[in-house]
Amino acid sequence: MKKILFLTGDYTEDYETMVPFQMLEMVGYEVHTVCPDKKEGDSIKTAIHDFEGDQTYSEKPGHNFVLNYSFDKINVEDYDGLVIAGGRAPEYLRLNKKLLEHVQYFFTVNKPVAAICHGIQILTAANVVKGRKLTAYPAVGPEVTLAGGVFQSIAADGVFVDGNLVTSPAWPAHPSFIREFLKIMGATITL
Repeated sequence: MKKILFLTGDYTEDYETMVPFQMLEMVGYEVHTVCPDKKEGDSIKTAIHDFEGDQTYSEKPGHNFVLNYSFDKINVEDYDGLVIAGGRAPEYLRLNKKLLEHVQYFFTVNKPVAAICHGIQILTAANVVKGRKLTAYPAVGPEVTLAGGVFQSIAADGVFVDGNLVTSPAWPAHPSFIREFLKIMGATITL
C-alpha cells in the first residue's frame, strides 16, 4: 500500500484537510496526517473559508480533526507522495525547519506533491518553486513570484500540473486537484 504524508495544522482550511484526506483514504492510500509539535491522537482546529462576495474569503469555525500520526515519527523515505493543506496553518508551519526539510526531500527525489490554496506558502518557504509553474490562492501569488516561481492565475476550481507538482487555488478544485494528484501517483480508477 502506498503512503502519503499529509501536512496540516491548527486553523487549516476545513475542506482542504477533511476532503482530500478522506478521498485519498477512499482509494486505498495510507495517509499520515501530521502537524509539528503534535502527536497521533491530538486534534487540530480547522476553519471554514467561504467566498461570499467580500474582498477576501470569510472565516468561520470548522471541525476538530484528529491527527493519525506523530510528526516526530516521520521518515520521509517511507512516503510515496506529499499533500499540503491550505488555510492559515501554512503561515506558521513554514517557520518549522524540520517541516521544510521534509518538503525539500520530496522535490529532491521528484516524488508527487500536491498543495492547495495557502499551502503553497510552505513551498515558497522551502525554496522549491524556483522556475516552476504553479498556482495558489491569488493573495499568495506575489510570494510565488518572489520565490522564483511562475504564478498561474486560474479559476478557484482549476488545477495546474508541472511535473511532479499539482497545485490549486482553493477547495472548489478538489475533484480536479485530487484527480491530477492520483494521476502522478500512478493510480488508475476503472468504472
